[in-house]
Amino acid sequence: MAIARLARLGRQAKRPFGLCVKMTAVAILGLCFIFVWSMFSSPANLVTTQRESFDDISEPTSATTKVSNSRTQSIEKNPKKREISKEEDKKLNLESDLDKKVNGTVSSAVHRHESRKKNNRKQVSNVKKEKDSVKPSNEESGEKNEKSEEEEQEEEQVVVDGKEEESESENEVNVDTEGDGGDLVQAVDEELAVEKVEDDSGGSRGEGKKRKFKGPVFDPKAHYSWRLCSTRSKQNYIPCIDIESSTGKIPSYRHRERSCPRASPMCLVPLPHGGYGPPVPWPESKLKIFYKNVAHPKLAAYIKKHNWLVEYGEYLTFPQNQSEFKGGVLHYLEAIEEMVPDIEWGKNIRVVLEIGCADSSFVASLHDKEVITLSLGLKDDLVDLAQVALERGFPTFVSPFGTRRLPFPSGVFDAIHCGGCSIPWHSNGGKLLLEMNRILRPSGYFILSTKHDNIEEEEAMINLMASICWNILAHKTDEVSDVGVKIYQKPESNDIYELRRKKNPPLCKEHENPDAAWYVPMKTCLHTIPSAIEQHGTEWPEEWPKRLETLPDWLNDKEKLTADANHWKAIIDNSYLAGLGIDWSNIRNVMDMKAIYGGFAAALAQQKIWVMNVVPVHAPDTLPVIYERGLLGIYHDWCESFGTYPRSYDLLHADHLFSRLKNRCKQPVSIIVEMDRIVRPGGWTIIRDKVEILEPLEGILRSLHWEIRMTYVQDKEGIMCAQKTLWRP
Repeated sequence: MAIARLARLGRQAKRPFGLCVKMTAVAILGLCFIFVWSMFSSPANLVTTQRESFDDISEPTSATTKVSNSRTQSIEKNPKKREISKEEDKKLNLESDLDKKVNGTVSSAVHRHESRKKNNRKQVSNVKKEKDSVKPSNEESGEKNEKSEEEEQEEEQVVVDGKEEESESENEVNVDTEGDGGDLVQAVDEELAVEKVEDDSGGSRGEGKKRKFKGPVFDPKAHYSWRLCSTRSKQNYIPCIDIESSTGKIPSYRHRERSCPRASPMCLVPLPHGGYGPPVPWPESKLKIFYKNVAHPKLAAYIKKHNWLVEYGEYLTFPQNQSEFKGGVLHYLEAIEEMVPDIEWGKNIRVVLEIGCADSSFVASLHDKEVITLSLGLKDDLVDLAQVALERGFPTFVSPFGTRRLPFPSGVFDAIHCGGCSIPWHSNGGKLLLEMNRILRPSGYFILSTKHDNIEEEEAMINLMASICWNILAHKTDEVSDVGVKIYQKPESNDIYELRRKKNPPLCKEHENPDAAWYVPMKTCLHTIPSAIEQHGTEWPEEWPKRLETLPDWLNDKEKLTADANHWKAIIDNSYLAGLGIDWSNIRNVMDMKAIYGGFAAALAQQKIWVMNVVPVHAPDTLPVIYERGLLGIYHDWCESFGTYPRSYDLLHADHLFSRLKNRCKQPVSIIVEMDRIVRPGGWTIIRDKVEILEPLEGILRSLHWEIRMTYVQDKEGIMCAQKTLWRP
């Protein structure tokens, strides 16, 4: 019994000892196997290897690609197909002989498609980082994004400072497509995000290449049904200025700074509640306009407190003997010339910027003296008379004036006037006055009139004017008008800047472009006066009207300006004035949506009209040339809404605008919607472009109830003249 019990205990003791031995042996053999395998295996067979290239990783889906997982995978598996599409893109040839680069810095706007899913954004970011890390190897292998011939010769001039957080807007259009049209409509909304690189000037330039979408500008198979905009501004809606947003239960409505909705508005602005009458023709509109065309509750309150505009029946009248200036505006202008005889209205002084649109009798009187005055309507929540000025037929532009540069080049205005001025020029380090210094021509005049001077503000202005070396030529209080008038002059050279005891504000850095103005923040620095003969602004232009035909000495391509002038003179004389069926006696406010040297406006100089020359921000910067000729103009990006009220213009002219914007705007149809917004009922549009653009464009205009008056086609190019109907359902 005892022996058997001892035997059982011995067997139980051996079991765990044997198990431990076996486990230890297995572990040792496993380690030996791993060591031997790692010694004799090649680096290529390792579990983890270093990636030497990222060629097998596909780029994010382009604007032409329908967004789906299956489609993305097919692109990744077939990189050869992507190379073929690049070669097809390279074959695009949309360049004109007159559209070549003049000057300026190159940069591109930064756009992001906000409706992408978060995981897609991460994929785009990761691929971009990987590509950046191997950029040199890609350049050696030639795998770079290729530019089309058009973009190689016409690079963007946009300088962006980083837009505010954009607000959502209603997309109130229904688009029905047939066949493959749905893919294109969805593809238009897709755009590749590009990297933003901060530059030394304080703005940020989008350096990178936006991917182009292939196919037509407008989908020929799309059908449109339109709705009215349901905005607080109603008939006066300005999309990029009237900002509406809802934070919780409290709606927000502001006009502080330009900020466009993420999705371009695709709704139609309604007519005024009381209807809209055909504008009073020029020059009668200087004296009266239809009140219902500009009716507004705050305007009605303003009329009761001022005598220079009077409601008389269905009209709003402007008595010639009434003005904000006591003694009349003519007496005011004569007093200015007496104080500074070198100010010869209409000869030495041709182009003037008026800050604010209070009393447009000042602009009307200058017009009679052959001075063209652009009024800057400062949009706010109080009354704004910019719409009244436009209805009367005076050049006006609506814009906030707070933190960003105005969309004008440097040194182009002969004089700047601020009447009854309440703008705090000395605040924020004098930023607003430094912006005036940027756009005022060397030796140009700044005319400031106020009724009452605050002692503290007066001292601050004296110190500020001295710091920027503006010379005060005259300071006088007129006995009749009881208005204190101060006339300052900008220096004509840089010598005086070196004599300042305090270099505050400092001079701007040499590499900062004074002409960069689109979404660029104002600077608290002084740009130097141009001194080189090839720079614009070194000499004062010729007297008007000789100024219109004189070629600037600093212009390199004088032959192009001459060719442009002859080109448009022949077209307007032989076609536009007589062959389109337009009654030019009813045309006053005109816009050239893609101006080059102002040839279109110069050819119409004998007509009783004014032309807003718009130089697109992606085109060569020729706007200084336009101002040098004594004409008006502005920078603008037509992928956004223009800074003006609805129903502002009698005629729009678009020469090959859409073929140039083909690869820039997410939704080119929104440009047509914007044209419909800013053209008056009964107004006209003249479009010159390729036939492949004009054909679907005609269908879009008909859906908006425009009447196509004439279409002429020759050699794949064409011209279309359309009129907006006075009434539509």
